[in-house]
Amino acid sequence: MTDLKRRRFLISSALGVSALALSGCDRLEQSPEVGGVIRSAEKLTMSAQRLLLGRDALAREFAETDISPAFRVNGTSAPDGEAYAQLVEGNFANWRLKIDGLVDRPLELSLADLKKLPARTQITRHDCVEGWSAIAKWTGVPLGSLLAATGLKPSARFAVFHCADELEKTLDGSGRYYESIDLIDAFHPQTILAYRMNDQELSVGHGAPLRLRVERQLGYKQTKYIMHIEIVDSFAALWGGSGGFWEDRGYEWYAGI
Repeated sequence: MTDLKRRRFLISSALGVSALALSGCDRLEQSPEVGGVIRSAEKLTMSAQRLLLGRDALAREFAETDISPAFRVNGTSAPDGEAYAQLVEGNFANWRLKIDGLVDRPLELSLADLKKLPARTQITRHDCVEGWSAIAKWTGVPLGSLLAATGLKPSARFAVFHCADELEKTLDGSGRYYESIDLIDAFHPQTILAYRMNDQELSVGHGAPLRLRVERQLGYKQTKYIMHIEIVDSFAALWGGSGGFWEDRGYEWYAGI
């Protein structure tokens, strides 16, 4: 099976499982037995993909001529709230990215600080769980280089991305959007914090001022409006405890393609 065919097969499989989660997540949540089977299958999928493709295997990169003429705004089109509106009005001059948690040297960086760091540009395909795809060019800072600078503690396992947007106020009453990946994906060479898209500054609709690109996973993992990265050893203290806003509502945590 070619890399492209394998990728399409994995996407189709992921879409099928996600559709099941969307249509019956409430019932599944009420069944510990079924939930346990799904979580076991998810771990098997992650292990199999990493075994077959390798931890550092790259997602396909495309040419400039392959860039899609249109790229949908996935998820939130603009966060609510006065705080974010003020950041937009000030062209994000007062925005700061905080990186803390299980680190020896917490960081606080402005957008200008990030743009001074070595950057990576990649042209990749975004595959949405809703069934659409688009190719775009992304430029940003490799996440691994930032995390390496913080001095990760031995117990560190996951990077959690806390975002500016709030959706439905459920679970703990917050609804604050968040997402997470493990440190293997965080240090993958194509995992970047993107601030440019198609040679333009990232728009509000596409996640300004900063969004995650973790290219070997589905679109809902490409979290937007990042404000804070927290390094943790588990998800136990985070809202629903499943590692992400949509994961707390039935999606798979590992969305590999």
